Amino acid sequence: MPASPSSSAQAAREALAKRLQHLRQDAGLTGKELSSRCGWHPAKTTRIQKGEAAPSDADIRAWCAACGAEDQTEDLIATARAVDSMYVEWRRIHKNGMRKVQEDFYTLHEQAAVCRVYCSNAVPGFFQTTDFATALMQSITDFQGTPNDVAEAVAARLARSRFLYEGGHRFVVLLEEWVLRSRIGDRETMANQLRHLLDVLPLPSVSLGVIPFTAQRVIWPLEAFYVFDDAHAVVETLTAEINIRQPREIADYRKAFAALAKMAVYGARARALINAAITVLR
Repeated sequence: MPASPSSSAQAAREALAKRLQHLRQDAGLTGKELSSRCGWHPAKTTRIQKGEAAPSDADIRAWCAACGAEDQTEDLIATARAVDSMYVEWRRIHKNGMRKVQEDFYTLHEQAAVCRVYCSNAVPGFFQTTDFATALMQSITDFQGTPNDVAEAVAARLARSRFLYEGGHRFVVLLEEWVLRSRIGDRETMANQLRHLLDVLPLPSVSLGVIPFTAQRVIWPLEAFYVFDDAHAVVETLTAEINIRQPREIADYRKAFAALAKMAVYGARARALINAAITVLR
């Protein structure tokens, strides 16, 4: 498993490793004895117990069988899969194309009453137009070299916009002004995307703030992140999606979001920044 920048992912990995170590100790086995029973090199046992290697489902089954603890197998496998999902490389998620991850995000939005979003790189998916989403997702597919299912992925992404109008959902969004000025697609595509932002700005379900270039920074620009009902945060880096469920870390993202929100402008002032960006494209 790749080293994760998320401390919650690392902590969860170490906790799983400790559970496996305790299972071995409770069975009265040394590392070499367990390795012999499992049929692998002792170095593998050491790496698993240090949290340096992620055990596969087969590894966990063999470990539990060696310790006479088959009753814990399924729980440990479920835990390992949860840990594995905390830090997942985009190339792995997109190995069969981008549609599936867009459907997963649809489910997250469907289940969340309040979604707080900070975007420093692009307009969030539920605000995107078809042309903008197509240009953005095509560039991602080209960069990652993953299968091209852009048309299907765009349709799945745009389906999220329904929650702006139904279901009592709330979207609290912060955009860096850079997002308004960074052109994705051609001039017409970007201009239409900005006009669409003006259309969604008055919606009762939407609070849209823009952090101006000139704002006095009280917190530095961050990676894009989503916080769903204060229970689950998703952070998007260049190479991976990080899923955070540890309350302390979620509280840190909420704190950062609150600080960023104080730098943003809203209503007429946000509209003026969007209109200024449109003017530049004419």
